[in-house]
Parts: sequence; structure tokens; C-alpha cells
Amino acid sequence: MLGRFIGLAAVIAAVSFGMAGIASRSASERAQSTLDAGDENSNWTTESRKRGSWTEASPRESAGEVRLSRAGDSHFYADAEINGRPVRMMVDSGASIVALTRADAEAVGVDVDRLPVSGTARTAGGDVPMRRLTLTSVDVDGIEVRGVPAAVVDADMGVSLLGQSYLAKLGTVTIEGDTMTLR
Repeated sequence: MLGRFIGLAAVIAAVSFGMAGIASRSASERAQSTLDAGDENSNWTTESRKRGSWTEASPRESAGEVRLSRAGDSHFYADAEINGRPVRMMVDSGASIVALTRADAEAVGVDVDRLPVSGTARTAGGDVPMRRLTLTSVDVDGIEVRGVPAAVVDADMGVSLLGQSYLAKLGTVTIEGDTMTLR
């Protein structure tokens, strides 16, 4: 039990530092990282769609913009649609890919047991097995990215993570005060 609390504290600290990094990242660095990625990004698209919002986000100022409010635990959460099904996720700029809990993966139609274990993920609680896959789409209130690299992490994470395999495909991710804006 104590190990879980220590692990949770380490995750919170890592996410806090990661969020500060996103907030300070300049537009030129984002543009350069997109250029450096080359053909790796050729299978993704972002698009805005007008539809009703079920995400706990404030109203958009313009099309393709989502605002998330900081939760009581200091994290930002988004209600995403993965492969068309709802999943509550913690935004984690320190996670290199979208990381799904087993329960969330199964809820969106992934047969986890058919995915081979393809490595390990480093977590605050140590190394845990993971299973890689590509999600057809990840959509946060109309900002959709297709062909998103992801992993199912065989550990008790508690919540799925919206990581860089989604965030890096957006134009900007900013934090001002208690508001995160995705564009």
C-alpha cells in the first residue's frame, strides 16, 4: 500500500514537470520536431468536427480548440473517444504514447489477450509489461487524430494516459493558470 502511494507521488511530480515543459515549449521547437519526424507522421490527420460536447471543457473560442480545467488533484483530464467509445484520460505529457488500462482497452473493443507482450514500460512503480497497438482514432471534443500509437499497460495505473502520440500531433498545447488549451 505504501508503495502505491509513493508511486502515485512520483507520477504526480513527473506529470507536473512535464506539464510545465509543454507550457514553455516554443512554436519553433514544435515546428522543428514535426519536420524531424518525417514520414513517421504520414498516417495521421487532425480535423475538427462540430458536434455536441460531453467533455468537461469550457466552450470553444474557435473551431478545433478544447479547454480543460485543472482538477482538484492538479491534473488535467479529458473525456476522449477512442475508436468511437468514451474513455476518461489523464493528460500526461511525460508519457511518450497513449497508455490504456486493460479495462479501458477492453471497453473500446481491444482483445488484450491476443496482443503479444512487446516490451516493458517504466512507471513510478517499476517496469511493467506492455502490449503495443495502433488505435484507429483518438478524439477529444472534436480534435481527432487517426492511427495513434498506443500501449495497453498490464499494471494498476488507475486511469488511462493521453500521451505524446496524441498530443504531439496537435498544433499547440498550452497551460495558462488552471486551464489547458488543446488546438
